[in-house]
Amino acid sequence: MAERSELPSKISTPDWVKEAIFYQIFPERFCNGDPSNDPANVQPWGTPPTPYNFMGGDLRGVIQRFDYLLDLGINAIYLNPIFQSSSNHKYNTYDYYQIDPRFGDLATFKELLNLAHSHGVRVILDGVFNHCGRGFFPFYDLLENGQHSPYKDWFYVKGLPLHAYRGKVNYGVWWNVRSLPKFNVANPATRRYLLDVARYWIQQGADGWRLDVPNEIADHDFWREFRQAVKAANPQAYIVGEIWYTLDATPWLQGDQFDGVTNYVLQQALVNFMAKEKIKVRAFDRRIRQLLARHDREINLAQLNLLGSHDTSRFLAESGGETGKLKLAYLFLMTYPGAPCIYYGDEVGLTGGLDPECRRCMPWDESQWNTPLRDFVKRLVAIRKANSALRIGSFEPVLADAARNIYAYQRQDESQAILVVINNNPAAQRAEVPLSKDSLRGVKAFADLLSGQEHAPVGGTLRLTVPGRAGAVLAAQH
Repeated sequence: MAERSELPSKISTPDWVKEAIFYQIFPERFCNGDPSNDPANVQPWGTPPTPYNFMGGDLRGVIQRFDYLLDLGINAIYLNPIFQSSSNHKYNTYDYYQIDPRFGDLATFKELLNLAHSHGVRVILDGVFNHCGRGFFPFYDLLENGQHSPYKDWFYVKGLPLHAYRGKVNYGVWWNVRSLPKFNVANPATRRYLLDVARYWIQQGADGWRLDVPNEIADHDFWREFRQAVKAANPQAYIVGEIWYTLDATPWLQGDQFDGVTNYVLQQALVNFMAKEKIKVRAFDRRIRQLLARHDREINLAQLNLLGSHDTSRFLAESGGETGKLKLAYLFLMTYPGAPCIYYGDEVGLTGGLDPECRRCMPWDESQWNTPLRDFVKRLVAIRKANSALRIGSFEPVLADAARNIYAYQRQDESQAILVVINNNPAAQRAEVPLSKDSLRGVKAFADLLSGQEHAPVGGTLRLTVPGRAGAVLAAQH
């Protein structure tokens, strides 16, 4: 079996996440809806991104383009940090209780939340609780008052005065970046403050937290307390940790800390199999089986599955600009257990390498869009939403054809069985899928939810021609 036993789980994750299709928005680059709050040095929309420049994107822009998101079909939004900060990315927080004025204010945020919730769309926030910016008031107080500051235990101070701007760094920071002082969460006042922040924004109506570099806080009890605080405010709040593929996320996924993690293990498997073609279908199959067997089924259904993010090259860039590879990867993502996440602009063909290239402005001139790509992604979103087996069904591989580079798997719940066939080959291939599973025996025909074609099995085998870099999503017809 590819997945763990389907016995009732003691782990509980939010029901809505199992139905969610996320859209990740990097607010500074999505849409400039209110030029009046632009920074003084704002550059024209579409200017090549640098680590430091500003384009003027804001929350009003998300509100103005909300119909675009509804048309795509997504039902959840993940916002990169929106709290007060000096940077374009906002990971160096100055004030955890204020929306950055270049993005709007609390009223703007509430307007966005109300708009989203009125359409059944959830909104989760990016929480940076490992470190802050130098402008955060306790650090600034420590900078000003040194030994007399009541906040000296909030950080890992190795010497005073602090060398915040020059000289050898003498306090704990994230990855040697002096502008990102690291919190001492063992200090009760610091801990209490951060948990209060987490609780406050859930009480304001946010639907959950994506947690930045949570592994850097080497204290699982902190995350247990974090979960208790957040779930007390809203038992259905989603807690998803940013854990990279270099780490085993299992310690955080025991049901007492995170509901899921950013699934970079899956992302790497897809990049290496489809984008770069570094691994073959059987190696890909092994990785998928291992990944699903690693965690409880409740966790698998609550993972945040992505092809790329603000921290990676875009999948289209990894694919050498081959749209077919991106389409195939989205086909897999939308038919795999867990919550799929579209990184803004991927659906119209936005490309770019590592940061800052992956943070380009969203193009709103439709002549710049790859419209067939967007139509395809929109169709996949609709298919996932219309078929419960693709969201909450079991996952079982049925074919890993090394000769043809074809992968097939079954998704099944109480109401339906769906067979997905993927051809990771540039040329069309004749797939021969054995129907040995009990649920597939006696099936008279399969209807392709993508093409509308019907395929009838013969002698316990389904044979069909799959175009290059394409797939079929086949609903069993009994």
